[in-house]
Amino acid sequence: MRYILWSLLAAYLLLVGLWPAAAAPIDLAASGAFVVLAKPPVLLLAALVATVLHYRRRPTPARAGGH
Repeated sequence: MRYILWSLLAAYLLLVGLWPAAAAPIDLAASGAFVVLAKPPVLLLAALVATVLHYRRRPTPARAGGH
């Protein structure tokens, strides 16, 4: 009986100690997917602002002749 209890304690400690490290990549991937998939209006707005600013700030072409 004592060996079973020690084995259960060891399994519990391994599970508790290793689970956060094993779950971290899954959590990061889920967070990244949430940001990309749940915020399309924000991403579209950012793309629209970048496009408008890009075409609005185009420099005027230089004139030939230097004057």
